[in-house]
Amino acid sequence: MLVKMGTREIDLPGKYITDDLRASNDILNDPAALRARVEEDGYLLIREFHDPAMVLNARRALLEMAAGSNDLDPSAPLMDAVIHPHPKAGAMRHNFTGNPTFRALVESPRVMRFFDRFLDGKAMTYDYKWLRFVPTGGTTGAHYDIVYMGRGTQRLYTTWTPLGDIDIATGPLCLCLGSHRFEKIKQTYGKMDVDRDNVLGWFSNDPIEIVEKYGGRWATTEFKAGDALIFGMYMLHGSLANTTNRYRISCDTRYQLAGDPVDDRWIGPNPKAHLSESEHTVKPVPMTEARAKWGV
Repeated sequence: MLVKMGTREIDLPGKYITDDLRASNDILNDPAALRARVEEDGYLLIREFHDPAMVLNARRALLEMAAGSNDLDPSAPLMDAVIHPHPKAGAMRHNFTGNPTFRALVESPRVMRFFDRFLDGKAMTYDYKWLRFVPTGGTTGAHYDIVYMGRGTQRLYTTWTPLGDIDIATGPLCLCLGSHRFEKIKQTYGKMDVDRDNVLGWFSNDPIEIVEKYGGRWATTEFKAGDALIFGMYMLHGSLANTTNRYRISCDTRYQLAGDPVDDRWIGPNPKAHLSESEHTVKPVPMTEARAKWGV
């Protein structure tokens, strides 16, 4: 089947993308094996990482908030997340992330115990949560997370959680396999800070260019409520385009050792997050210009 990713339409499965991600449930209770797996593969796919019932409860709570904000088609069933005929908001829903049912999911004892074991110490999670209601046509370009949150430890992990089932048409996350070993990109783009350097953050919106120039292969899968992807700061990732009339609802949460340095943009009762457009004194540098300077 043809799928849309960034500026391209590509065959799935095909030369540039596979629909086969390796699950790590077989080693879920072996922290040393999980650490070796993430070093080897760059990611952990864990089916039913979360309690599926808690995921669906969080989905319902968030969709009730979305309905109250006129984000949803009032004639469709709530849990279908059908987009309002005249949507007003963007994809990010930070104003929803204080919802206690949502917080109970992503900060659950089950999740925190996993990271205590995986990190071999007391874990913490960033207070800021990246919650997305991705609309029709929405997609994310290829990027490393380090450029957005690299002022603390580099031993920081992203957990991508679909808040409900996500099939290929809804636009799931994609990983570029092997990209955690793309040393030239890591030593150039991977040293960037989007606020300090005033550079737009996506490395590329062309998935084929990355494979042809640097190797690797894109990979995705379909997700069920409860599944999660966990990966480090140097895994290039993006998403397929959402081709449905329903929101793709997902969140990114971050976890690290509590005793390690923390990027203070993302913690506290009111995290300061990134600089606003008004705080930038000059126009952001396009990634094409920055890449030409870096020679990548």
